[in-house]
Formats: sequence, structure tokens, C-alpha cells
Amino acid sequence: MTKKAENILVGISIGDLNGIGSEVVLKTFEDSRMLEFCTPVIFANVKVLSFVKKTFESQSMLHGIDSLDQIVIGKINVLNVWREPVDLNFGSNDEKIGEYAIKSFTTAVAALKDGGIDVLVTAPINKYNIQSEEFKFPGHTDYLAQELQGNALMLMVKDNLRVGLLTDHVPVNDVASHLNETLIRTKIETVKKALIQDFSINKPKIAVLGLNPHAGDNGVIGKEDEQLLRPVIKKMFETGTMVFGPYPADGFFGSGQYEKFDAVIAAYHDQGLIPFKTLAFGKGVNYTAGLDKIRTSPDHGTAYDIAGKGIADHSSFAEAVYMAIDIFHSRIGHAEISKNPLKIKEKSLESKKGN
Repeated sequence: MTKKAENILVGISIGDLNGIGSEVVLKTFEDSRMLEFCTPVIFANVKVLSFVKKTFESQSMLHGIDSLDQIVIGKINVLNVWREPVDLNFGSNDEKIGEYAIKSFTTAVAALKDGGIDVLVTAPINKYNIQSEEFKFPGHTDYLAQELQGNALMLMVKDNLRVGLLTDHVPVNDVASHLNETLIRTKIETVKKALIQDFSINKPKIAVLGLNPHAGDNGVIGKEDEQLLRPVIKKMFETGTMVFGPYPADGFFGSGQYEKFDAVIAAYHDQGLIPFKTLAFGKGVNYTAGLDKIRTSPDHGTAYDIAGKGIADHSSFAEAVYMAIDIFHSRIGHAEISKNPLKIKEKSLESKKGN
């Protein structure tokens, strides 16, 4: 397999086959121009995807392979993760389909770890039907945190709007008990590092939202903001991290205050994702920041209500592919600069003299 430097291998886990995942994947790569700068490797079964292709009258040309060393650059490769036929029933919650979603995902993660693919884009899963004795994780992020190196953090992204979380899949009544200085500091540092190496922002500005209404109103409505969040933010700011807050969450997005920052960190899941999806739903990307490998996904779920109807919007999935590729190139550039910044500066000066 000869690989061009500009054509990276995008691994794709197929997600819940009864949802819209396979539809949006095929729609994304119907545009042949996508294959000019990336080569998709779909972890599924070529016969199953051929059935899906026929169902949606997709023009995508699929290339079945049985091992990663058979990948053909410029083709839509489908790695046969299983051989047996699969009965699809679009819109249905099926434990058997959940098993295939996890087979696809775990095989793709193994390939990502081993360097068989460059980045991973995951189609939506159903968090209920994937549970088993072998897989006991709330979702993709938690498994990736176990398998890959780094500190995983869910970062929702749409253009310059980036929303991260201090806690993600935690019941609301348990959020406060999960917060501590180490966690808050780690999450802020993870977001800062991602903004620098993955989004090429040299001096990022980060806002942190308060846990309680009105960020606690100076301790009148809860003590966590004054006694925990504010001191950590102050310490980090004093040591050079441009982090601010805690801000009252209620008017932060509606007033446009978020536009002053490169990222916003919410205290818990819905505090961050409700405003994000209100502003960017269908166009946003879920990026797992903080890990040594790159994984993105669309900002929507399985959408059982429209599955099989051929009307799913593939915009978010396409954006997830674009972002994975952009971050891949950004990390290469950051690594090059970090390797010997003085040497690179000297080369730049020599280039200017030559002009």
C-alpha cells in the first residue's frame, strides 16, 4: 500500500446499523472529492453496507477488504469485521445490533492504537443496547480513555465555539461530589493543550462556568463556586494560563459572551451541551480532546425516528471527518515547531532574506 502524505487514513466505526449512521457515512463519501485528501476505512461488513447502499440508492463505490494491508488509497474501503449476515430493522433498538456496533468500534480503536489508521470518526451508537459483560462503558469516550494515553475530555466544536465539560456522563445530583482541585486543573490544562496543538491557538483564553445559579452569588446559593472553582482558576491564571470565571451560566451564551473566548468549560453535561446544540446542532462535532490519538464524531445520536427514510443530514458527520483531518495536520505542524523552534525561526528568517 502506497500512501500519499496528504491522503490520510480515516477509520470509521459504523455505529448502530438501525440508526442513521450508515446513511450519513455513505452520503459523506458520495462526493468523490473527499477521496482526494483522505481514504476512508469503514469497520463493518461489505455485504451489509452494500444492502444499505442499495436501500438509499447511494452512488458510493465500496471496496471490501479482509485486512488493513489491503487498503487501496482513493477507494471507500470496508474492512470485514464480521462475516455473517445481519438483519436490519431501521428505527429499532436491538441488542444484537449493539453487539455489531461494539465489534466495529473496538476493532477500529485497536487499529488506531497500532497505527493502522491515522484518525477515527465514530458513527452514533445507542448507549443502552451496547452494554454487555464485555463492554460496560457509558459510551465511546470512556472506552477511549481506557485504551488510549492521555486525559480524555469531551469537546464540542463548531467553528470558534468550543465547549468542554468538567464532568460528562454523571447524574446531576452527583456532579458536586465529583469536583475537586485536581479534576478542575486537569480539565483546564487539557483544554489549553488541545487549543494550542490541535487548533493552533498560541495563547488561548478559556472561560469556566459556575456550578450553581448565578455562580453561587458569593456563596448564597452554594459554596462550590467560591470555595473550589474560583481559587483554582485564580491560581492557574497567576501562573500563566488565560482562564477566567466562574461565570453565571444562564446568560453566558445568550448574551454572546462566549464569543470572547477560545473555549468554554461547563460544570456538567447539560449545562454545556444544551446551549451548544441550540447554537450549532447538526453542524457541530464531538471531539475527544486530550488523547494521543484523534477521534471525532457527529453531534447527533442514532435518530431512530428518521432512520431508513433517506432524509438524514450528513453535514455533522462530514464536519467530523474534516475536523479529524485538520487536527491530524495541526498536530504534525505543532510537533515540528515544538521539536526545534529556534531552528524553524532561523529558517523562516533565511526565507525572508531570500525574498
